[in-house]
Amino acid sequence: MDELKDRRICSLDLETYSPVDLNKCGLYKYCESPDFEILLCAYAFDDEVFIIDLACGEKLPPDLAEAIESDEVIKAAWNANFERTCLSKYLGHQLSPDSWRCSMVHAASLSLPLKLKDAALALKTGEQKDRSGEALIRKFSVPKVDSKTGEVSRAYPQDDPAGWQQFKDYCMQDVRTERDIRKKLERFPMPEAEWDYYHMDQRVNDRGVLIDTKLVEQAIICDLALSDEMTRRAYELTGLENPNSVTQLKGWLEERGIEVKTLGKKDVAAMIKDLDKNSTDQEALDMLKLRLQMAKSSVKKYQAAERAVCADGRVRGLFQFNGANRTGRWAGRLLQLQNLPQNHIDTLEEARELVKMGCFELVEMFYGNTPDVLSQLIRTMLIPKEGCIFIVADFSAIEARVLAWEAGEQWRLDTFKDGGDIYCASASQMFGVPVVKHGVNGELRQKGKVAELACGYGGSSGALISMGALDMGLKESELPGLIDDWRSANPKIVQYWWDVERAAVTTVKTHETTEVGKIRFSFSANTLWMHLPSGRKLAYMAPKMQPNRFGRMAITFLGVGANNKWSRQETYSGKLVENATQAIARDILAEAMWRMERAGIEIVGSVHDEVILEAPTGKYTVEEICSLMAQNPDWCADLPLSAAGYEAPHFYFKD
Repeated sequence: MDELKDRRICSLDLETYSPVDLNKCGLYKYCESPDFEILLCAYAFDDEVFIIDLACGEKLPPDLAEAIESDEVIKAAWNANFERTCLSKYLGHQLSPDSWRCSMVHAASLSLPLKLKDAALALKTGEQKDRSGEALIRKFSVPKVDSKTGEVSRAYPQDDPAGWQQFKDYCMQDVRTERDIRKKLERFPMPEAEWDYYHMDQRVNDRGVLIDTKLVEQAIICDLALSDEMTRRAYELTGLENPNSVTQLKGWLEERGIEVKTLGKKDVAAMIKDLDKNSTDQEALDMLKLRLQMAKSSVKKYQAAERAVCADGRVRGLFQFNGANRTGRWAGRLLQLQNLPQNHIDTLEEARELVKMGCFELVEMFYGNTPDVLSQLIRTMLIPKEGCIFIVADFSAIEARVLAWEAGEQWRLDTFKDGGDIYCASASQMFGVPVVKHGVNGELRQKGKVAELACGYGGSSGALISMGALDMGLKESELPGLIDDWRSANPKIVQYWWDVERAAVTTVKTHETTEVGKIRFSFSANTLWMHLPSGRKLAYMAPKMQPNRFGRMAITFLGVGANNKWSRQETYSGKLVENATQAIARDILAEAMWRMERAGIEIVGSVHDEVILEAPTGKYTVEEICSLMAQNPDWCADLPLSAAGYEAPHFYFKD
């Protein structure tokens, strides 16, 4: 933050109008509308806040216009991507993000709420958000649609001069609140590298990714037609007024002597399996299979893409920097790329072409489950622009590597350094026999895999089940023993859980700095800080020792909990280690992406520990990209990193 002391800061807040739904279509589509306009611009360089009434013909004053364009003046706003993108549209050219600071991102780095009013309340700022603003936004910024005629209208300043003045006051108050928050946050500066990563993130969001609009259009048509057909078939089978109703369907099944607890996907699949073996009720079996197909419907993802796609065919604004609470990982927006179904069809390209051509009957004939095909094709709606391919690179087992490095579990580190299979090595360590994939004792690899996925952060049988242990053929009675075997094979990781919790508890109780492995804890400003080896810190605000739900004394703190409410949360050994491990993995990814951007490689997305690059055909090899990605940051030079990747010449997919 020393840099900011020598640079002028302009605090900004805008009120805007567009007939496009901001939440459903995204900011870039919102601004692209020919009817988009900036209504009000409130700003402050020093203490005094000014308002520019653009809707009533006022112009940006020269000092503000110059500041917006200047690389030397910092523009500060809450969710600065909104102000920057709106001003880019107003000015007719794309503003660089490099001289912008986002207080929302800064607040997120401290695990504060992402909504301005909630952050102001959590921080107890002197200036609070004006609660009347939501009604004023609905009045002046949101179009009115007549429910009978469908006609769209809007309110203008002259329609309600008194309300318009309140709107101006509200906009100015937002600047005061945002500035008050920013000044509080300046006591806890983000590392300059984090601002570099944020600016990189903004360029990725500005760039967006190309969408195959033909595939999207045909997939929606196919899905809707299929949905109508499945609903018709379900009505014929059941005679129910609404066969999609959970209540009605449960009643129908129970009348046929089939006990139903829930109709979730896994439960329905289990019921189908049971009926296949033990029942002659073909109608119930057919209906449950139909229900499972209907639950696979993927039209929402395609519809989201259709709504958000800009005039040039690209969808933008897909990522939220520091969006994942506590760890600082990227979060998905709009299409939610972090939550896409995998693809397993061998003939993916052929299935894709059949859907694009509208040959839906052939899709059903060849693949037998059209909803599943459409689900597996979702990733493929992302395509590289002409003359480019996608190169997709992914860190190999990054969390397992980081956890072993933190805890000093040497046999695991040796396995990674030697290029071994961690699932085989884990099973071998657990059961005391050699395990080779598709070879000697190969059947034990699956047990090693499920244990690896579930046990690293202190997980019990519930974690194993949620990771699919029962679906993999394991019996519930086996799970406690599997956990014991994994823990016996990884004594340093188990000890690390308890050492981390002990260190955190000591710091909460004594306010003294403690160190364990690669991390340390300190206490200041009524906050427990976890210091990561990268230099970044995780915040646990207002920590206390209180009884947890099991009656054991545990650390509690204020954070964003269920329903995004600011409330007291609890943590424990495994959760603290999970926070540290995922945050370190995120820092490694951010630095790798930064190297790629510095090398001139265009990033269009990141999904968990994977980077999607749009590269000119033939310019880079997968090996070059993976080598660049797997370079060690200075602060973890001895961590064995590895990356794997593949080319996707025509569309994005999961290899």
